[in-house]
Amino acid sequence: MLLRTAHKTPIGTLTVIAREHIVLAAGFGGHEAMVRGMDTEDSSLKLSKVDRIPMISDLIEDYFDGDLHAFNSIVVRQPGEKFSQAAWKAMRKVAPGKVISYADLAAKAGSPDAVRAAGSACARNLIAPIIPCHRIVRSGGALGNYAYGLPAKEWLLRHEGFLK
Repeated sequence: MLLRTAHKTPIGTLTVIAREHIVLAAGFGGHEAMVRGMDTEDSSLKLSKVDRIPMISDLIEDYFDGDLHAFNSIVVRQPGEKFSQAAWKAMRKVAPGKVISYADLAAKAGSPDAVRAAGSACARNLIAPIIPCHRIVRSGGALGNYAYGLPAKEWLLRHEGFLK
């Protein structure tokens, strides 16, 4: 069984889908698209709406209350190719208040020439902001894109202390 909950945040409602203690999808949008992105074994399970998901809801609230490292304790899983998996793992190592470029992400994921693939991994990230693709920016410092809009990316980076 999958659990789905929604958290009110300063930048909109964060929907979270989990299987037991593992987050499979999160984002500031409807859950239907998230379910379509999940692997078929997970997406075929019954989805139950709940008020809270044990431990995960607390950690999400802690993050928005100022514990910027709270997401680090959340276990995640999403389908993706080897490079995307490496990119998502590298994203989780970028500390709050820091950013890296898409080129840096490609290098950290093991393929320095795969800058476009790094951007694609950000775009396909099914577990934002827990997997912090908002911490990836363009070379030269421009913020770049964010699936949930530039204002949301700016808010997250300001919350984490990167932007003033």
